Amino acid sequence: MLLKDKVVVVTGANRGIGKSILELFHAEGASIFACARTQTENFEADLKKIASKGQGFIKPIYFDFSEPDQIKDAIQKITSHSKVIDVLVNNAGIASGSLFQMTPVSKVKEIFEINFFAQLQFSQSLARLMTRAKSGSIINMASVSGLLGDSGTLSYGSSKAALIYATKTMARELGEFNVRVNAIAPSVTKTDMFNQMESGARDKMIMSTALRRPAEVIEVANVALFLASDLSSYVTGQTLRVDGGLSG
Repeated sequence: MLLKDKVVVVTGANRGIGKSILELFHAEGASIFACARTQTENFEADLKKIASKGQGFIKPIYFDFSEPDQIKDAIQKITSHSKVIDVLVNNAGIASGSLFQMTPVSKVKEIFEINFFAQLQFSQSLARLMTRAKSGSIINMASVSGLLGDSGTLSYGSSKAALIYATKTMARELGEFNVRVNAIAPSVTKTDMFNQMESGARDKMIMSTALRRPAEVIEVANVALFLASDLSSYVTGQTLRVDGGLSG
């Protein structure tokens, strides 16, 4: 029960890494605002099933990260329900792959709007609650694409690189309020993005890891649990690579 009595916000909680974090954190005692873009019967059923296995509440919050007004409404719903947020996991995001010469600047702006600017807007408001309480942990889901500079990752990788830089700055500024900010940089992970990747590039990246396999979502969620809990009480401003020993 590493997160007993903690209140957590998880974005992109309806699938992949976000869903795994939702399940793990709730099993560890957390109450969770589970954020997703759209309401579906399957997601609602999943939430009821997960909630039945733990003690804390699970409250769905639906909004689109590409719509600033919806982000504001979501923040209002969260803060009206709880004046304390202990952990924020910025997991939501979109993927994009294309070569530099084939990438319209408009596409780069679209990716940055969701993967970077929306994350900042969402974090700023919830961080105010943390600074008042002088306690909190913010976890930004980055990517090794933001560190390596591989071909075909201009827009996505740049947005994640910006998030990694922001993580360091946020950690520096919020540290005096006992709010920690860290990032996780997974490599190839078995999510929907895994299936969207070009198979040749995906296999090449997998074979470049020391473990010669992709990550399971729970392996990324476990690192998020470490950063969310008091086990990492003196860890901030870091980007933890969950990449199976990826070379580069």
